[in-house]
Amino acid sequence: MRAVVISSFFFLVLFSYAVAYDPLDPTGNITIKWDIMSWTPDGYVATLTMNNFQMYRHIMSPGWTLGWTWAKKEVIWSMVGAQTTEQGDCSKFKGNIPHCCKKNPIVVDMLPGVPYNQQYTNCCKGGVLASWGQDPAAAVSAFQLSIGQAGTSNKTVKLPKNFTLLGPGPGYTCGPAKIVPPTNFLSPDRRRKTQALMTWNVTCTYSQFLARKHPSCCVSFSSFYNETITPCPSCACGCENKNKCVKSDSKLLSVVGINTPRKDNSPLLQCTHHMCPVRVHWHVKVNYKDYWRVKVAITNFNYRVNHTMWTLVVQHPNLNNVTQVFSFDYKPLVPYESVNDTGMFYGTKFYNDLLMEAGPFGNVQSEVLLQKDKNTFTFRQGWAFPRKVYFNGEECMLPPPDTYPFLPNSAHAKLVGFSALACSAILLLLALW
Repeated sequence: MRAVVISSFFFLVLFSYAVAYDPLDPTGNITIKWDIMSWTPDGYVATLTMNNFQMYRHIMSPGWTLGWTWAKKEVIWSMVGAQTTEQGDCSKFKGNIPHCCKKNPIVVDMLPGVPYNQQYTNCCKGGVLASWGQDPAAAVSAFQLSIGQAGTSNKTVKLPKNFTLLGPGPGYTCGPAKIVPPTNFLSPDRRRKTQALMTWNVTCTYSQFLARKHPSCCVSFSSFYNETITPCPSCACGCENKNKCVKSDSKLLSVVGINTPRKDNSPLLQCTHHMCPVRVHWHVKVNYKDYWRVKVAITNFNYRVNHTMWTLVVQHPNLNNVTQVFSFDYKPLVPYESVNDTGMFYGTKFYNDLLMEAGPFGNVQSEVLLQKDKNTFTFRQGWAFPRKVYFNGEECMLPPPDTYPFLPNSAHAKLVGFSALACSAILLLLALW
């Protein structure tokens, strides 16, 4: 019995690591860096920087929420660029009242447009963080905090524990804080180098398994050589919302405020057989002699969410020969140098980088021109369709392989019939001549 318990424990540990590992982005994580910049009479002033090193997974509105537990009886005297959601019990303080006295503070980013004296470098984005592959400059968030009742030297400071990160929902697991070499800073003229008095890092990784038990998107297929359209699988994203969904012609959609997001992020979905918030459709459009063309369309079925800075990651063997992408921006993802079969599509800024809520404008689309590799190219057995599809970093549910549009068996018979007819006509002409 003891052996069974021990083996089960190790299986759970290995499984938790496996679900957080992304083979398309093996080094992707969110790193929280805590730099102590100066000492104060009862503590220190620190800069906290959050870097999103994930290539295609961003944090969308309503943004990140960061929490931790103090090791001693620390308090936050003041903050610039962020704020805690609660102040806590500060009744024992007289005169100067701290910003937060809670043992486990919860921190959120400031909203855009706050007064300048409350702003800090890379702050005030409403908690929105771009992915590193899409926009590295917008993948950073930072704020400053003054800590009291803490240590006043490297030997007396105690590292916070139990870091948590919501982005904006569950899915991130944060490791313990680890002391690292102090961060170096360059002066504006780049002639002087200074360093933090003490630095520690916290690494948070994402797991779709922890975020939700069902996928959040699905994929459908079609092609020019087959009239059959392969739809998303039924209940691909679970059918929990089936009793609360709204038909596309419902009068409820004209009610004011129906599109307002809820605090619990509860969706309001259009009624479909798959009940997914997002559907990606891959259509094999045209076949040329040396090229072939694909049309990609993304449809939003959620009436309460606009997707800003959306990303679409596709894994397909012919993405090593992308010739032109017409309406999206494109970047190849090469986590393994010997394999180039994965690419990231995302919206062009100020054009289609916003995927609107469900309705007539709730879709974006583009076409992709790919050059054929005659050694590998084929339309047979579903080769023209992607192996994996991710939307906003979430893996989408693909249809079963046996339902993919296939090359019709009658094509050969038609060609044979045409050849026989052509031969008969030629023989008749020869006879008349």
